[in-house]
Amino acid sequence: MAARILIIEDDKEVSRYLQLELKRNGYEVIAAANGIEGLRLFQNAKPDLVILDVAMPLMDGRQVCQRIRETSDVPVLMMTAHAVSEQDIARGLDMGADEYIIKPIRQVEFQARVRALLRRNKPVEDDRPLPTSYHDDYLSVDLNARRVFIRGEELRLTPTEFKLLGLFIQHPGEVLTFQQLLERVWGFEYTREHHYPRIYVSHLRRKIEPDPKAPTYIQNEYGVGYRFVKQTGD
Repeated sequence: MAARILIIEDDKEVSRYLQLELKRNGYEVIAAANGIEGLRLFQNAKPDLVILDVAMPLMDGRQVCQRIRETSDVPVLMMTAHAVSEQDIARGLDMGADEYIIKPIRQVEFQARVRALLRRNKPVEDDRPLPTSYHDDYLSVDLNARRVFIRGEELRLTPTEFKLLGLFIQHPGEVLTFQQLLERVWGFEYTREHHYPRIYVSHLRRKIEPDPKAPTYIQNEYGVGYRFVKQTGD
């Protein structure tokens, strides 16, 4: 079945262009002209991906994203007319976004990002038998059920955050290089986005580490990548 994509965009020309691009590539598309209508369609249509403009009347994109994250871990692609800094990405992650793209939308980049985001809800593939869970007195993760708990309380992660954590858990003690993380979490379309692992690991640490400033689970291998370290009690 074709993936269903919800576009929430108040600019009619941009929305029409995105709809045509997505339909041309075989996706099922639904569209809303503002955040309130978008949330209603989101609840009714259960899309596989949400493409969401940041600046909209009635309810802006960040508010919509927060509301979506209250009930769903569907991938969210935010669109903005301004250049995106690392601080913008971090703020977007706080709201629950997975990714940003800058207007005007470039066709090839847009289609690549859509494909990559839809892939992130799929499990990481590997030829070896890999762990499907992790548990200690503080952190519990079930990769098959896509559930994460901190001290027994469920934690909601975005698809990108979950895939990143899952990759670490499946390779405990191994150093995963920045390039490996980019290829296996974000996809080959992102291999030049060298700042992504640092930003997303920092944000993931804030969610899962007892003390993000002194991480115990995801440890730096300076200049190379990161290593997931099991803790006692697992």
